[in-house]
Amino acid sequence: MLLANNWKSYKILDSGDGLKLESINNYIVSRPDSQIIWQKSTPNIWNNAKGLYHRSKEGGGYWEFKQRPSNDFIIDYKDLKFNIELTKFKHIGIFPEQAVNWDFLIDKISSEKNKRKEIRVLNLFAYTGCATVVSAFAGATETVHVDSSKRIVGLAKKNIELNKLNDKTVRFIVEDVNKFVMREIRRGRQYDIILMDPPVYGRGPDGEIWQIETSLVDLVKKCVQLLSDKPILFLINSYTSSFSNVALKNVMENIMPHNKGIIESGEIGIPIENSNMALPCGIYSKFYSV
Repeated sequence: MLLANNWKSYKILDSGDGLKLESINNYIVSRPDSQIIWQKSTPNIWNNAKGLYHRSKEGGGYWEFKQRPSNDFIIDYKDLKFNIELTKFKHIGIFPEQAVNWDFLIDKISSEKNKRKEIRVLNLFAYTGCATVVSAFAGATETVHVDSSKRIVGLAKKNIELNKLNDKTVRFIVEDVNKFVMREIRRGRQYDIILMDPPVYGRGPDGEIWQIETSLVDLVKKCVQLLSDKPILFLINSYTSSFSNVALKNVMENIMPHNKGIIESGEIGIPIENSNMALPCGIYSKFYSV
């Protein structure tokens, strides 16, 4: 398992009984997590939570605040900053475990940018744009950010502004991912890096249905057509429990051109403070050049 263990301003303080206790820039929240089937290690610290997320029987849920966070709720990761937003779907605006992929992305772009005239990055299901920020910060020539939610894309733009990266070439696209990819194929566009973080289920702006079990393979096939002749990285993240990282790797092995790089897969997670445990947070598979 790859661990996001370089955080200074984010920690999982404890976990148990279906919940995780997190410190987000010293603001402590309690959120549910279906992976957590063990018991709490230090029950006495849970009263320190200022924000508690409660699931609703009707779906979704709500936050209960003992003390509301500040309006400019921001978290740092190394030289980067990200806005925090506590949403009604229990999310916080970032996925902290993805820091392992941010570090890898920075290393790949940094090692390649002096060897190439340009590095073009496509970020699909791009959410609030943490990977988009990372790509622009690392020196990508162009980063294309695609998500079907206009509001979420607005938050991604704020993250670019927060990091003072407005001078970088970043294109924000509000569109169904499949439609955008098909149009890029017709245009003959190519990318050196493709990132995707597909949901288990979702809908596009015009009601397009996405289901990862039936939609992923076809999208990966299309994305391979967008890769440049010398691709740097193709990364897929997933949070579904319906298949393993090996299955994800098999998809890439089956579709990707061979003998041009390395394909690997695994789990990503976050260490839990004062224990030997880590919280599993998802799976990944990636193809990368060497």
